[in-house]
Amino acid sequence: MFSLLLESRAKAAFAAMLAFSVSAVPPVATAGPLADAAKKAEELAAAGDPVGAHDLMRDAYGNFSATLPFSIGRTAFVDKPPEGYGMFQPRESNSFRPGEVLMSYVEPVGLTWKPTADGKIESAFTVDLELLGDKGEILAEQKAFGTFNFKGSFRNQEIFANLTLDLDSPPEGTYVLRYRFRDAASGAVAISEQPFQITP
Repeated sequence: MFSLLLESRAKAAFAAMLAFSVSAVPPVATAGPLADAAKKAEELAAAGDPVGAHDLMRDAYGNFSATLPFSIGRTAFVDKPPEGYGMFQPRESNSFRPGEVLMSYVEPVGLTWKPTADGKIESAFTVDLELLGDKGEILAEQKAFGTFNFKGSFRNQEIFANLTLDLDSPPEGTYVLRYRFRDAASGAVAISEQPFQITP
């Protein structure tokens, strides 16, 4: 009786190990919509249709981006307004003198696009401002510091915000500039934080 019980336990343990080993096998990766679109785009390009290949990948990337959570991509202090998406020069330092403006380049990711009555699609977001002290306390804030709206024929992903803050003679010290982006269509929020210093 005792030996049979041991044998049953051993069989059960072996069965459990077998089940674990089977379930632990990673699933086979399958190609997704982006990979399928890339293959078709390569075929179009090879067939002499570069514009068709470009448009196919643009639309595929736009559809894929629509599945991403609303987030903040690249963020940088700049000395002058960017000329376009990705066309900016990051500031060499995050130290500012009293009276200098704080100009930020920020790229939101995963915006929601909605159809419009005239057959286009549009996306919009607002930006709230918070100025934090070195202990995380809120020193100043402003709702709807900026409002941005984009309308077109496809989900444009080359979108950025150029935000300029003019502080009124702040004392020397360490601060954090926080911008709270809110997707107008979905209500999702994404936060950009930029530490900086005011020096003499």
